Amino acid sequence: MVDAFKLCIFLLASICAFLVFSNPVLCSDKEDSVFKGINSYRQTRSLVPLSQVSKATCLADEVAEEIEKMPCENVNQYYPSSVPGSGNLKIPNLQKHINKCDINFNTTTDGVILPVCVSKLEPTIVLSNYTHSDRYAQFLNNSKYTGAGLGSEDDWMVLVLTTNTTTGSFSAAATSVRAYAASVDFLLFVSLFVLINYLD
Repeated sequence: MVDAFKLCIFLLASICAFLVFSNPVLCSDKEDSVFKGINSYRQTRSLVPLSQVSKATCLADEVAEEIEKMPCENVNQYYPSSVPGSGNLKIPNLQKHINKCDINFNTTTDGVILPVCVSKLEPTIVLSNYTHSDRYAQFLNNSKYTGAGLGSEDDWMVLVLTTNTTTGSFSAAATSVRAYAASVDFLLFVSLFVLINYLD
């Protein structure tokens, strides 16, 4: 009976460790289709494909959820500012979403948030909005952007572009990195403790 209990504890600790260490970037079929289309578009411009950035995906999901009930006519109010470094201050509750995704705000100033609104999120039309509109294509044609995240809700899709600079990488907030490291250390310690007791 004790051996079965130890085995259950060991399996539970292993599952927890797996969940902590695996951080897949999940996306819908439509988001995946648009992401592939954007990278194909960039390759035709001799630009490096964008890599998926999990924190950017989190922020894109949060922003899409924030604006999902807004009518498509309001899309213009969310265009990025033309003033360098001012980013997307027009996005409602942006700071709250950045905090929720554990992103250091100082690592977002070179990034850009690009929402589009398309009925039923038809991927071909969404992609066309990003690649054939000068307002959006100027960002996709810029080699400084190296990563991206996509999120969608209802008729809204949000593309977040990141850079490989410290002011555009969408890196974790320092406190969350320390907290994450501490939780990983604790899980490893507990797993090791359980394993040692299991082997005795």
